[in-house]
This record gives sequence, C-alpha cells and structure tokens, in this order.
Amino acid sequence: MDRRRCGISDLTLSALGLGCWSFGGGTYWGDCHQTDADAVVRRAFELGITYFDAAEAYNEGRSEESLGRALRGIPRDRVIVGTKVSPSNCYADALPTHCEASLRRLGLDYLDLYMIHWPIHPHSIRHFTSDESIIRNPPTVHEAFAALMELRRQGKIRYIGVSNFAEARLEEALAICPDIVVNQLPYSLLTRAIEFGALPLCSTRGVGVIGYMTLLQGLLADLYPTLDDVPAYQARTRHFNHRRSALIRHGGEGAEAETAAALVGIRHIVKETGLTMAEIALKWALAGPGISCCLIGARKVSKFEENLRAAAQPLSPEIVASLDTVTRPLLDKLGDSFDYYESVRNNRTR
Repeated sequence: MDRRRCGISDLTLSALGLGCWSFGGGTYWGDCHQTDADAVVRRAFELGITYFDAAEAYNEGRSEESLGRALRGIPRDRVIVGTKVSPSNCYADALPTHCEASLRRLGLDYLDLYMIHWPIHPHSIRHFTSDESIIRNPPTVHEAFAALMELRRQGKIRYIGVSNFAEARLEEALAICPDIVVNQLPYSLLTRAIEFGALPLCSTRGVGVIGYMTLLQGLLADLYPTLDDVPAYQARTRHFNHRRSALIRHGGEGAEAETAAALVGIRHIVKETGLTMAEIALKWALAGPGISCCLIGARKVSKFEENLRAAAQPLSPEIVASLDTVTRPLLDKLGDSFDYYESVRNNRTR
C-alpha cells in the first residue's frame, strides 16, 4: 500500500483509508456486528491500510467504540486514528471534554488526527443540535482552534485537521492555525465539485486532502442497476430529485439524467478495461492531484478485499481523461457546491 504525505506536513497516510461510519450500526447503514468490524479492521491492517477514520457523531459514538474494540491487539504505533468533533461542541470548555470522550470510546491515550467535522456557523451547527442557545451563539473559530492547539501541546492529539471547509472557511482557519494538515472533502467521479476551488487551494496552501464518498455510498460500486434501486438514505444528495423521498432536504430537481448518463459512460469504460466499477472509481480518485488518502467503507471482508485491488495499479492518463469527459456534464450540472445534501443556497461548507 502506497504511503502519501499530507501536504507539507510530516503526516503520512496509506493511500486508502478505512472509513468506519457504519461501525456500531445505526439507522443510516443498518446493523454492523462487532465480529465483522473486527475482521475488516484486521484484514485492512494486514493489507497495508494504516489510516482509520471515525467521528463522534457517527452512530452516536458507537463507531468510535466499535473501532476501538477492533483495533485491540494491533500495535498502536503502526496505525493512524482520526476522528472528528462536531462544530456544536467546539467551545473552549467543551471541546477538551469531547476529545476525552472520543479517546475513552476509542480506548486510546492520544489521537493522531483530530478534525472539526463541519465549519463553525449556525447553519452547519443546526445539523448537530436543536439547542437554540448554541445555534444563536455558536463557538468562535478562534476558541475552537486555540483549544485544539492546547490539546496538541498536552499530547492529546498529534495533528489538527478540518472537514468540509470551503475556501473562505479554510483560509480563516489557517490564519489562526497555520499548521492544519488535512481537509477531509467529498471526492468521487460523481462528486467532483472540490476541483473548482477547494482542492486547488489545499494544494497551494500545503494542506493534504482525505477524500470521502469515494464510491458514493455504493453507487460507484455498481450495487444498484438503476437509480430507482438506490435505498432512500443513500439517495438524498443533489443527484436525486427531491420528490423521491421526504428524507431529501435540498428541495431541488436534482441531476438524475446527468447522473444516469455518467454511469452509462463509466460502465462502458469498465467493460473496456475489464476492471470493476469500484476499482475504476477508486483508481480515478487516487489519481486526483493533491489527494493524500481516499476512504473506503466496508462491513464485510469479502467486499473490502475486492476494493483493495484498486490501490495496486494506477489508471493510464488516457483512461483518467475519458472518465473526466463522461462525468463532466454532471460536474457542470451540480456546480461548485460540495455540500451534496443541501441546496446551493443552504451550503454548509461556506
């Protein structure tokens, strides 16, 4: 497994990382038994994955608990563990408490990477709490990063990161904390919006990028024959018409025709290459300029091992260009907003 440096920092991650959102089970992904999580983590480590990603918000902390149990017996100095604090919990007096809670659930003495999950402003915070006192008076960016830097000084965390920060929010954060090492952002063949601004800025400022939604929750793993087969929880992005489900909150017409056409084009390239769609999608994402790590999720070892093959051999520049071409109309339709669950007007990343 290739190792990649995060921007100009000395943090290196495996090119593929394990996203652990499904661990612990929950409404979004369904059940995930601990024995399966144990097997996936162990096999990931055996195959060279060293980065494991969670968040306090995932399954109400059960993701962290499950990952912590799965990591038992693996040498601590051979893995990089990252987790995220919710923006609603970034007050100076609250953030250290939440860090300690994550450490306790994970069974660790320190975090390798601690990220603010979404930008700190009322609209973003509203997705993490209904407490109007917090929404009206959110934490300040200054106090949040001051608390993170103090946790780093204490040895509770090694590196500071952010997630879902668009250009202005990242610049604001870097002005306070210049040594932010990563920005975790959605990046896949069907979610390319960061190419317009966030990805080039991260490269310019020496910030690594951890890509998530690499397989767009199964859509790019060819799990669903048609868009109509995608489960409701996985069909909430702006790719889909809001009339499909009450779960969809972006309120727009979506981009179903462009998404379907992109998938037809990708399947044609899949047939020509003899690779699986998941392999094609992962290889394409790994070829992205400035991408330090791409997250993949799995609840079963068999499916996970299939996807791991993607890291072995890169795509040719010609195939990358062909994939860019067949997905370009969708990129143009969806635009530069990479909050795919919200309308452009309600973008939480800005």
